[in-house]
Amino acid sequence: MPDDRFPAMSYWARVTLTIAGVLVLLATAWSVRHILLLVLVAVVLAVGLDPQVRWFQRRRLSRGWAVTVILLLSIGFLVLFAWLVIPQAVRQFHELARTDYLDRLQHATGFLGTLEAKFHLAERLREASAKIPDLALGKIPSITAGAGSVIFNFLTISVLTVYFLLGLERSHEAAKALVSGRHADRNVRMLDESVERIGGYVSGNIFISVIAGTLAFIVLEILGVPFAAALAVWVAIADLIPGVGAMLGAVVCVIVALFSSVADGIAVAVYFIVYQRIENYVILPRIMGKAIDLSAPTVIITLLIGSSLAGLGGALIALPIVAALKVVFREVRPSIFQSATVSGPSASDDAQPSTPDAPPDRSP
Repeated sequence: MPDDRFPAMSYWARVTLTIAGVLVLLATAWSVRHILLLVLVAVVLAVGLDPQVRWFQRRRLSRGWAVTVILLLSIGFLVLFAWLVIPQAVRQFHELARTDYLDRLQHATGFLGTLEAKFHLAERLREASAKIPDLALGKIPSITAGAGSVIFNFLTISVLTVYFLLGLERSHEAAKALVSGRHADRNVRMLDESVERIGGYVSGNIFISVIAGTLAFIVLEILGVPFAAALAVWVAIADLIPGVGAMLGAVVCVIVALFSSVADGIAVAVYFIVYQRIENYVILPRIMGKAIDLSAPTVIITLLIGSSLAGLGGALIALPIVAALKVVFREVRPSIFQSATVSGPSASDDAQPSTPDAPPDRSP
């Protein structure tokens, strides 16, 4: 006679197959995690750019033409950046080639002259420059592979973003149909608010980049650093990358400023050090907190965890994921967020009836 206290063997067989299937699915996802990360980044960008596409649609453009306009504007921005940077960079390298800086360093006076007399900087730089060709030839394969990987990732994300933008309306309707059921209204509300939060994240990130580029242009112009417009555009583009973007933009600006003068290089470095702290702990948390409804500490901690887990891609998608999860938890478990806002004696007083001394109603 079978023992009813334990489930049948068929139950354990289903449990075993389910666990095995989940493990296989996780192993497969881990093996293609790089591709999945690119897809997630493209999805975030597509959802974030959707408000701009819908803005063009309200101007009586079809969705296809609206996406085309966004794409052409993005390409035009990159072409403008190349037009500002490449000719100026070529001219600057020609000027550097015609100037013997090492000879000037040997005969320098003041602080640089003291360093030259003590450490023989010119001789050490000549020795290092003689080794550069051999080092460069040895690094060419790895540099080429790294550049090819970056270009491939950029093109993959760009193409996927365009396709996702074109089909986003259909995908949104399909997602609504998928979550319909017993709690259809709540599920659709969570979906719409999550999409809104992701769009706010992308818009906020673009706004922060505009601030970074504008302030960099003002400072570089005041200091008289050459190529201020091109450097400001580079700072704005680099600042789109969470975490390390500001540093990437700062390094190029400091190098260019050092060619102008040591004082300019130091001033630019100090500015970017101060600005990066202000952006990371004041501007970014405030703007992102309003855009995606997350507190400043949550924004900072999420960026740190996302970048440590999955690098730049993780930093890009960490905030949208956390913002969407907050929307879900707030709808599914509203008591968690209500209890966080209800505290202190004032809250308990609000919970009391308006006439606490009134006698109870004993009428039959």
